[in-house]
Amino acid sequence: MEDQAEELRELMGNTPSSTQKKDESSSHKTRIIAITSGKGGVGKTNMAVNMAIAYAQLGKKVILIDGDLGMANVNVLLNVVPQYNLMQVINRQKTMSEIILDTEVGIKFIAGANGFSKIANLSVEELDYFAKQFAQLGNADIIIIDTGAGIANNVLQFVAAADEVYVVTTPEPTAITDAYGMIKIITTELGERNINIKLLVNRVHSAEEGKKISDRIITIVGQFLNYKVDYIGFVYDDSVVSASVIRQKPFMVVNPTSKPAQCIKHIVGRIEKTDLGTSDGVSSFLKKFLRKK
Repeated sequence: MEDQAEELRELMGNTPSSTQKKDESSSHKTRIIAITSGKGGVGKTNMAVNMAIAYAQLGKKVILIDGDLGMANVNVLLNVVPQYNLMQVINRQKTMSEIILDTEVGIKFIAGANGFSKIANLSVEELDYFAKQFAQLGNADIIIIDTGAGIANNVLQFVAAADEVYVVTTPEPTAITDAYGMIKIITTELGERNINIKLLVNRVHSAEEGKKISDRIITIVGQFLNYKVDYIGFVYDDSVVSASVIRQKPFMVVNPTSKPAQCIKHIVGRIEKTDLGTSDGVSSFLKKFLRKK
């Protein structure tokens, strides 16, 4: 696995196309966000979709990747039917530009694939092709990855490679417990990488409830795991969310003035105020992705 990562570093550092990309946009950085959760049913995908739309409404170039490889449903919320996914790129059947879908909500969408982890076993030539294809995403301002729920291996790969990780939970005791469990696994398995973890509390009835839940988790994480987790914000429990799911129209589009939409805008605004540090965007993502078995 480490050999594959080293090969990819060489390929991405020395190919003419990658050199041109650096020269053309040396100051451009792609922010890569992974949105995850300890359990299903907490609204993780809804958060990913609507955050992507909120970024697009700010004038950002946004790509949303469905990384929930077992129960992919981003396309359901967007009401699109993807004909191709990342597996066709991995198998060199399609180019990246051929699988990216434009959507009516202003974002681009890439469907995931159950075999995505196969890139760890690609030959040098196959890695070269995939690296060049994936590097095309470097023109985006924001890439949001909706991971699967829980601690599957591919979830940890996405978490390890992203610039920032947002763990979604709700006020339910089981969701809080599972959020802590997810953070524990991340810090145990990937602690040496100093993953940038933030909490997003969904379906709250007040700002105070969101803060109380986040404080509880952050305190326990600090006490028992000796790890710093930040609170990024909350989203109100509101009937417009379930109604938008039924209509397959994100609430940022159909109810832009609703409480949940305002919450998402506030969260995105807070994210935008944080520095990306030394991240190299898409190139850095691929290198880190291959390091995690």
